[in-house]
Amino acid sequence: MQRTGLGAEMGSNRYRIVLRGRLSERFESAFVGLALEAGANQTVLVGEVRDQAQLYGLLDRLRDFGIELIAVQPADTADPSAERCPPD
Repeated sequence: MQRTGLGAEMGSNRYRIVLRGRLSERFESAFVGLALEAGANQTVLVGEVRDQAQLYGLLDRLRDFGIELIAVQPADTADPSAERCPPD
């Protein structure tokens, strides 16, 4: 991981980006590397984002397409069974 000048750690993180409405599969090519999970009234993009610059780029692209953003959340990548194991 890299450290920024402000002391925040930067590295690849997994995110869930929740959008209003159901996006068609043609949008998949605009968001390479992210899985498109379509629901009834929303779509969720899930995948690795290497840094904040890439995250802001994704958000800019959504805005340019006129897609309404509902939420941006870190996705839980931890294995639930790993949480029960005591650290060494």
